[in-house]
Amino acid sequence: MLAGSAKFMNLRRWLRGHSLRLLAIRDTPEAIAGGVAIGIFLGFTPLFGLKTASAIFFAWVTRSNVLASVLACTLHDILLPLMPAVFLWEYDVGFWVLNHRFPESMVKFALTPENWHSWATFVTIGKPLLLGSAVCGAPISVATFFITRRLVRRHQLKKQSHPPSVPRKDRKP
Repeated sequence: MLAGSAKFMNLRRWLRGHSLRLLAIRDTPEAIAGGVAIGIFLGFTPLFGLKTASAIFFAWVTRSNVLASVLACTLHDILLPLMPAVFLWEYDVGFWVLNHRFPESMVKFALTPENWHSWATFVTIGKPLLLGSAVCGAPISVATFFITRRLVRRHQLKKQSHPPSVPRKDRKP
């Protein structure tokens, strides 16, 4: 029980640290929220090794905050133990969108190392998985945009109304 609560505390500490970094970014709430939405959307894709680079590129192209997109993209690293279930869900959704029926069980599909480098495997598995990741990631990233914009806007307004006290240099102690 103690080990589980320690892991939860580490997760809470990690989330708090990253959210504070996100709030400390000096940019418009729209740019920060855009970067977070891009990072969340690309975090759902199965493009291993390209997620962060894609997040940086798309944030730069859309003039969103690059740091916010990288932070949000790394948020999916927390979900790494759950990603096989997420990818299976995305595959099912993508397969349904393409074929208007749910796929057979993936347990029956034997994926050997020889099949990994085959274009046929990419078309049969990759296409529904990419489409499913777009369909599943889009509404979540849109919701994330509006939630993040509101939180950042509120934080920036609060910060402006309570400026930090700066000691005056013209006073003599």
